[in-house]
Amino acid sequence: MVGLREMKKERTGRRIAEQALRLFDERGFEDVTMGEIARAAEVARATLFAYYPTKEALVLDGVAGDDLAAAVAGRADGQNALAALRAHHRALAAGPVAAADLPALLTRVRVIQASPALRAAADSLRYRQRRALADVLAEEHGEAAGTLMAAQIAASLAVLQERHFARLVGGDPDGRAGRALEQEVELAFDLLERGSAQAEGR
Repeated sequence: MVGLREMKKERTGRRIAEQALRLFDERGFEDVTMGEIARAAEVARATLFAYYPTKEALVLDGVAGDDLAAAVAGRADGQNALAALRAHHRALAAGPVAAADLPALLTRVRVIQASPALRAAADSLRYRQRRALADVLAEEHGEAAGTLMAAQIAASLAVLQERHFARLVGGDPDGRAGRALEQEVELAFDLLERGSAQAEGR
């Protein structure tokens, strides 16, 4: 059961993020300061930094933070890496965006698309995720194969996310966009597994 303290912290974090996204959407990410966000959210600067250590974290939190390496490292015995990642992303795709959360998600996407700094930060985060995945895969497949596999997986997943966000921003209802994402997750991993099988057969 969540205690009152945890509920208060969650509400504070949500209020900070909501005010930050509103300001970013109105004025642009680069033109808003952390001090302005703290004032809009009615919190001290120290409180703001305790929740979000960087301005980028206010936008990228929950959008570009999928831990691919953990999904592979924590897989069931006998399950290969691609099967574990397919199951992980199948579950993510099957979970619809709550109606109350959709406007905030669309705002995040708009803000990221409009900001070169945020796009660069998202790319940097994805690079670190890809390197972590490569390290896990290298333990089983070797350094070269692990690096190449991680690159192919990360590229496919980035395209899936881009296409899903484009559908949502374009006005597709979440149910229809979600079904399209589920289908494309299966297609992406079918192609990845086919390529992996061909490589292993050489």
